[in-house]
Amino acid sequence: MKQGISVFIILLCLAGTLYALKEGLFTAEKDEYAELKLPETVDYNFHIKPILSDNCYTCHGPDANKRKAGLRLDIESMAFAELPENPGKFAFVSENAQHSQAYQSIVSDDPTKIMPPPGSKLTLNSYEKRLIKKWIEQGAKFEKHWAFIPPKKMEMALDQTMEWGHNEIDYFILKKLTEHDLKPSAKASYETLIRRISLDLTGLPPEPTVVKQILQDTEEDGIEKAIDAFLASKAYGERMAQTWLDVARYADSHGYQDDSYRTMWPWRDWVIHAFNNNMPYNDFLTWQLAGDLLPNASKEQILATGFNRNHPITQEGGVIQEEYRTNYVLDRTNTLGKGILGLTLECARCHDHKYDAITQKDYFEVFAFFNQVDEKGLQMDAVQAKNNNFFADPPFITITQEETEGILSFVNMKETPQLNVMVMNDAAPKTTFILNRGEYDQPTDSVHPSMPESIFKFSENLPKNRLGLSQWLTDSENPLTARVFVNRIWGMLFGKGLVETAEDFGVQGSLPTHPELLDWLAVDFMEHGWDIKYLLKKIIMSDTYQQKSEIDPEIKRLDPENKWLARAPRFRMSGEMIRDYILATSGLLNREIGGPSVRPYQPEGLWEETNAGGDRGVLTKYIPDQGPDLYRRSLYTFWKRTLPPPSMTIFDAPNRDFSEVRRQKTNTPLQALVLQNDVQVLEAARVLAQRMILETPNDSSYVDDLFQTILIRTPKEEERATLMDYYHNALALYQDNQEEAQKLVAVGDYEQLDTDKAKTAALMLTAQIIYNLDETITKE
Repeated sequence: MKQGISVFIILLCLAGTLYALKEGLFTAEKDEYAELKLPETVDYNFHIKPILSDNCYTCHGPDANKRKAGLRLDIESMAFAELPENPGKFAFVSENAQHSQAYQSIVSDDPTKIMPPPGSKLTLNSYEKRLIKKWIEQGAKFEKHWAFIPPKKMEMALDQTMEWGHNEIDYFILKKLTEHDLKPSAKASYETLIRRISLDLTGLPPEPTVVKQILQDTEEDGIEKAIDAFLASKAYGERMAQTWLDVARYADSHGYQDDSYRTMWPWRDWVIHAFNNNMPYNDFLTWQLAGDLLPNASKEQILATGFNRNHPITQEGGVIQEEYRTNYVLDRTNTLGKGILGLTLECARCHDHKYDAITQKDYFEVFAFFNQVDEKGLQMDAVQAKNNNFFADPPFITITQEETEGILSFVNMKETPQLNVMVMNDAAPKTTFILNRGEYDQPTDSVHPSMPESIFKFSENLPKNRLGLSQWLTDSENPLTARVFVNRIWGMLFGKGLVETAEDFGVQGSLPTHPELLDWLAVDFMEHGWDIKYLLKKIIMSDTYQQKSEIDPEIKRLDPENKWLARAPRFRMSGEMIRDYILATSGLLNREIGGPSVRPYQPEGLWEETNAGGDRGVLTKYIPDQGPDLYRRSLYTFWKRTLPPPSMTIFDAPNRDFSEVRRQKTNTPLQALVLQNDVQVLEAARVLAQRMILETPNDSSYVDDLFQTILIRTPKEEERATLMDYYHNALALYQDNQEEAQKLVAVGDYEQLDTDKAKTAALMLTAQIIYNLDETITKE
């Protein structure tokens, strides 16, 4: 019986299959790449190299230890040479795909010959195969990696009759928009632009008086004057310093297991000062990398070298000193690579880089620049750590109260008699070796300080020290330094750089969406004296920057990622900016510049849970500050490496164990919980409510005033009606329950103002709703 049923089912399935075939219901899987149009001219850097890098370089790239069959495809001479294992055959033959063995292996159907091999789980689609064939037929021209070619400034004749476009930036953007059948968006409203520019240049919302003044300005250059005012603000230096602290891996503790206190905040104050004084970027780098080596170096120049002392330092007993000393040098080398050159140099520590033309020898030649540094005095015993008893032997510099009143006036000592800050100081010349597998105790061949020739040759005329390194970095022919920085500035303003992988301009990094624009900006930046304020103003004055951010359905369809910038970007602010925004709009923000790091509110017990050093250090317990220090800008919040400020890490702040140039952007429920329950948010809402009640006795204007204060605009009718209903319902609730109102408004240490508790509670929650809006925490 069972056998009969099985046969019946099989026959039924066969019948169904035959019917489907007859009706044409079964079709071959469609090749979605078959109809993609090939570019008229196939470019090696932008079309071919990414395919080879992703699919071929692991076995046929720069890493000699992993190279198969003696074939290397990233160098032209080797790609066109006779195959070592197949005499008379060549990987590529110009204009001849039939005799190009690499191409024939790529399109082969034979599983024993196809490349990449089946076991690699890599494969090329039909479009990529057609690209390679066309490239070969067009001559198979190789080029140096795009980021290693010095940028050139494309000359252009701006069309004065164009309806859209303010400066050269718009020319490049409009060109790409046209290529992709897109049109730019209209200009954003004045209110939106004022808020956007203020956030970008100061990290804070504009003050109401500033907004009112700009809105009343009828002159055409009103926005330009606003930009100049924000650039001149002391808050500008704080905003720019915030971005640099991630690059510099700044923290107020040493890290590792004990993670005790360090005094590095004077270096942080120097960074704020440098930005506010508009120090040219080439000098900004030189002072930080080699200020101590400048002729007749001043204390300020020496203090700037604290940049290369920001790495984690162990205070544990029994460690192998040379192992950790080597780790510190490795950190400085990797920070130079990621933070300044935009390269993954660290990948060449143990072996030749698998993708970029950087050998292990190259890596340790860079390492050699930082291997001369005097590490004396970095090990502290328990008593020194507990008492914060730093001493002024190298590599420390002592800053006295008298000096802060002169050349170092930007350092806010707060009556402290003197400070000892870690700085750079070379010791006697030291021989550097290539380390086998990157291990400190496995030296092999000796090397001398130099930089990878594949990037830019290190001139014999340059001193082989950190000063020579900084001169190499800031040479106008260096292809990376200016490009990497202007890209990071673009990313700060637009949410992502023209090269999205701001940390990696190498072969595995993203290609620039607008390469000609990136080059133009880099050269223009250098031609104008590496002037950072000039660069920012140039971008912000563009029509590209000043567009609306509303998402049009057609724009979304044609450009879902907004790569071509047919509209302004819209993205969530950093954790620091969100907290500062809330403090500023509530009136709580303490705008004092500089000084020792402070401890705002934080959940109890966190430091104790993460402390592994007992009472060795001074960081065993977290005791919040009192008074105005509770409301300093987030830039000044104490940064403990093993437990960074939790309300900021929830919004994707790094722990700063190593250099970071691009923060992740996540959306999690914890972020909503912070905005809903954090004592700082609740206290800000309470203080704002109390001040508004005292200044505006008319309930009917509360919602309008809250909106104008927090969002820099008036509410729409629907928003006004919804929030007024909420306020009145809450007011009725708390008038019937005065005890609950009293509990709610008791939040925070800031003084209680003399206002009705029920009204305060109701208006406080209304303000909190606005603080929780996406619009509040988003840069539009």
